[in-house]
Amino acid sequence: MLTDLLARNRVWSASRQEQEPEYFMRLAALQVPEYFWIGCSDSRVPANVVAGLDPGEVFVHRNVANTIHSSDMNLLSALEFAVEALKVREIIVCGHYGCGGVRAATEDLPHGLVDHWLEAIRRLSRAYAVDLGREPDIEGRRDRLAEFNVVEGVRRVCETPILQRAWRRMANVRVHGLIYGLKDGRLRDLDCTIGPGHFRVDLPHRLDHGP
Repeated sequence: MLTDLLARNRVWSASRQEQEPEYFMRLAALQVPEYFWIGCSDSRVPANVVAGLDPGEVFVHRNVANTIHSSDMNLLSALEFAVEALKVREIIVCGHYGCGGVRAATEDLPHGLVDHWLEAIRRLSRAYAVDLGREPDIEGRRDRLAEFNVVEGVRRVCETPILQRAWRRMANVRVHGLIYGLKDGRLRDLDCTIGPGHFRVDLPHRLDHGP
């Protein structure tokens, strides 16, 4: 399988250079992404692919169920680098429907170490039990919880000292919440954007996420 992967890489590299001879030289010279993407580790949701962006246009951090933990030094280091060094101005927290992490958080089953990681989503499920109970079935409740998890992630990113410092110096950084539909390939805006001088996050309206 590794041989196949390397062969695919050679084909891709040759194709890119044929289409744009200076492509790799341009990428190697400078990293100037416009977006910082905090997404799920799910292999079906690669940031630059679903957003229609080229490598170099998006700086990416991914973890199980796109969860924002205030003690996650990996995430915080990437966030600080994105804001302070790369001068990214658009931060996206992106979840997706059919998320395995959200499903695991709602199951009364042991999943190993990831159960500790998903505790924040279980707390969110308890906090919004009434809202989730309005959904007609378990899959609908899980997809709704995935939306709530994105909104909570936006809130948590905005509460970090990194964003607070950036806003105090009047940096024009905005944080957005999106959700991706595996069944139709579409990104949806959860309308929870926060920027300088605006610190309010409401629950998302119920979205039609397709068949």
